[in-house]
Amino acid sequence: MADWNDKSIKLGDYKFFLILLSHTLITFVDGRGVDQFMKKRELPMHEGTVKTIESEDGDVIDCVDIRKQPAFNHPLLKNHTVQIKPHAQSRGIDEAENNPNMLFQSWHKNGECPEGTVPLLRRTQNFNHSRRSYPAFLHKKVAQLNDVNNPSNHEYAQVSAVDGNYYGARATINVWNPLTNFGELSIAQIWVLAGDGNELNSLEAGWTSDGYQSTGCYNLDCPGFVQTNKNIALGGSIEPVSKYGGEQRDISIFNNNDGNWWLQVQDQLVGYWPSSIFTHLAGTSDAISWGGEIVNNQPNGHHTSTQMGSGHFPNEAYGKASFFTKLGYFDEGNNVKDPENLEPFVTRPPCYDLRTGKDNKFGVFFYFGGPGYSANCQ
Repeated sequence: MADWNDKSIKLGDYKFFLILLSHTLITFVDGRGVDQFMKKRELPMHEGTVKTIESEDGDVIDCVDIRKQPAFNHPLLKNHTVQIKPHAQSRGIDEAENNPNMLFQSWHKNGECPEGTVPLLRRTQNFNHSRRSYPAFLHKKVAQLNDVNNPSNHEYAQVSAVDGNYYGARATINVWNPLTNFGELSIAQIWVLAGDGNELNSLEAGWTSDGYQSTGCYNLDCPGFVQTNKNIALGGSIEPVSKYGGEQRDISIFNNNDGNWWLQVQDQLVGYWPSSIFTHLAGTSDAISWGGEIVNNQPNGHHTSTQMGSGHFPNEAYGKASFFTKLGYFDEGNNVKDPENLEPFVTRPPCYDLRTGKDNKFGVFFYFGGPGYSANCQ
């Protein structure tokens, strides 16, 4: 594979969003559903806002008192004390500092959030928090779950490490501008999972081309994720993106457990999921997936033309096909290890495909994606 190119490019006509999701088993406390504890989020400004920043690309960011963020609407976090940094330094930070690609969100052109606050993207419409996205690898632990909870219109190209004892995951993810049809999405992300069947817990982080408007309980709209970083707005647009045959852009994502599940993007610690909100993920993960996902609503009566990755097939390789590099997992000693015996899964190879590899510079990697609708993908 070729080296990165660290020149900047302008964001195109599409917006790309840093996302995170979490699905937990704990849905009832004292006989009541967690939804009953949530505050309605219909006000134009987040509660606890001390400053508002508007970006030139349309994002409105509320700088919210860190102690008043939505995390604490979770019934199990009412008396939670914010942990500002992990107990042990993540080895991922040292790696990220060597990555020349810097994450940029355009709202920073118009200001910064003060110390003691976190940036929350202001929502302008209602969201459906009931639909969930799960990895689709065909493994005994989740095969039945996929049949029940994964809508048939979700398609995947991914690899998975299963039956392990994982304390976290990492990857460097190529960032593109896939075309998406209205009401659909195209994402690239990491899933960290534990549990069985309908008791599956999952954490997810990556990017999407629609801000996850269509599906999922994500970013800071659902209580549970405690943000500690004042510079990264989850759900906010990111730039620059990759150019076909030109500059390649990427983000490095790390997720590891020091008692809580910490999220790191590039060299920035973003925040954590407290272990107390999970059942199976209160300890370690037993499965990790990396890859792409799209929603196919079959517009016009045939397969969607929503693209995955760069919109090109893996055989076009570097600079043209989208990729994940430096796949890894964290062991008990907080060391990053290469995953072995990865299980690939592709829903419909004529529409989106995947090709794996390994080399000395980029470690375990794969190309993935495709254009969707074509003569071979109906």
